Amino acid sequence: MMTAFMLGLAIPYHHWTTKGNHIGFIVMYPFTFFFANFGPNSTTFIVPAEIFAARLRSTCHGISAASGKLGAIVGSLGFLYLAQNQDPVKADRGYRAGIGVRNSLFLLAGCSLLGLACSFLVPESKGKSLEEMSGENKGEEQVAVGSNRTVPV
Repeated sequence: MMTAFMLGLAIPYHHWTTKGNHIGFIVMYPFTFFFANFGPNSTTFIVPAEIFAARLRSTCHGISAASGKLGAIVGSLGFLYLAQNQDPVKADRGYRAGIGVRNSLFLLAGCSLLGLACSFLVPESKGKSLEEMSGENKGEEQVAVGSNRTVPV
């Protein structure tokens, strides 16, 4: 959905920026943030908690979160520089000419579509425990309750 709303902002961008059509842009823009927080943002917390091995989960979750924050910084600064007007005279003071807001929105839509495609590469747990998925407890034996024999896991 985030990709759809980004494209909904980018394709008719000239329509949204003409006089009297700002309300449509103001209505569409918050929906992109809603779907960014509803989808990709929540997966950055859920997926690392499920895919990393139990012994390394907290460390890997921290590295994953830090990488996400670094990506957000790069994305924010990149958008600031890329969204500058293509005409060097109209670009903000101190910035070089960029690709424009419309093209930047197309780029963001492409990035969100790529993120959607990559999220399908994440392994699904399918009801298995994290130890089963990672194979951590192979070779270990478990003592059955009330018995003297061991049961392979």
